[in-house]
Amino acid sequence: MKKEKTIIIVGGGFAGLQLVDQLKNQSHFKVILVDLNNYNFFPPLLYQVAAGFMEPSAISYPYRKILRNKNVGFRMGELQEVIPEENKIILSNGELHYDILVMSTGAETNFFGNENIAKLSLPMKTISDALALRNLIFTRLERATRITDPNRRKTLLSFVIAGAGPTGVELSGLFSEMRAHILAKDYPELDTSDLGDIYLIDGQDAVLAAMSKKTQEYTYDKLKDYGINIKLNTFVNDFKDDVVYLSDGTEIHSRNLIWAAGISARTFKGFKEASYGRGKRLKTNGHNLVEGYNNIYAIGDGSIVMDDKKYPDGHPQLAQVAIQQALNLGRNLLSNDWKAFSYNDKGSMAIIGTNKAVTDGPNQKFFLKGFIAWWVWIFVHIMSLVNFRNRMRAFYDWMGYYINKDQSFRMIIRPKEKSQK
Repeated sequence: MKKEKTIIIVGGGFAGLQLVDQLKNQSHFKVILVDLNNYNFFPPLLYQVAAGFMEPSAISYPYRKILRNKNVGFRMGELQEVIPEENKIILSNGELHYDILVMSTGAETNFFGNENIAKLSLPMKTISDALALRNLIFTRLERATRITDPNRRKTLLSFVIAGAGPTGVELSGLFSEMRAHILAKDYPELDTSDLGDIYLIDGQDAVLAAMSKKTQEYTYDKLKDYGINIKLNTFVNDFKDDVVYLSDGTEIHSRNLIWAAGISARTFKGFKEASYGRGKRLKTNGHNLVEGYNNIYAIGDGSIVMDDKKYPDGHPQLAQVAIQQALNLGRNLLSNDWKAFSYNDKGSMAIIGTNKAVTDGPNQKFFLKGFIAWWVWIFVHIMSLVNFRNRMRAFYDWMGYYINKDQSFRMIIRPKEKSQK
């Protein structure tokens, strides 16, 4: 009989949850999932929560309800330090010992050292970020109904989105549809001339830079049709006093900078400095074993495989990479025949607006656009949600908007903070 081993998985995102699924019901493993939150959420749909098109519960689900297996436990806490010499991790609320440690901590927003942007802009990485943005959007609209100065209204209602990847593209398209279909109905005090501009800024020379040329061109044209102001080869240099300063000298008067321009892996005390590589990602071999350790693995956005010649700069930080790494590591842990990770590109996609999306096939071998790509996007995202309940809620929300051109999750909800004695 095999001796039971304790496997601690830090981070319950795509990679962490997939690995738990691989190892559940395995009697010779005791699995403990550690996460800062007590729920899993689906990051690709955060922007829909932020714009009030979906409720948070449609894309999130409690870990303890997911992890109802005899050999799987859960610990809510924040990782503070790893002590490899003692096979121990220190959390914000205690410590845990492991035989095998798997780091699947994902990535966080990268503000590239700009303090004003870090302090004043709105990131899009967590449910809290999405709800903060939702509160801001609809607070701005309510305030605008009381302002008579057209210039102040425009500053209040102009949105600058930094980063023209999928999140930036999808959010700018959604803002444009809100402006076209919802504001006139819900905010009759506002005239269309009062509505601010929507800017999409990126330092590269194309929107959706990681996708095919056809995809980029189609997306650019559709966003322009939506009235989005696109500025490429341009960086956001600063944000202060209700002005966004761009690298080309442009100054945009806006109170709203949404930051979707970059990510960086998280670092943790206890790891050797040499263990971190490009983008602060933990360097691993083909089996996702962290360099310099014999029982610590890293998967997902926070890892970088160093010996895959096809990806000398590391695999793309995408959900499919994280899921496939977890599947491979899970198979290896359950087998004596260890195999190196090999990424199978299944394509990529982005939604622009209703009936408008783009899909690149595996290795960009084919390209879909428009209504067909939009339905493919909906199907893939619904099936990627964690359970049937979430899938039905998401489908119901989307179909309701598709039919009525309206959504009903525009509540401004702020937690009330009681004073501490």
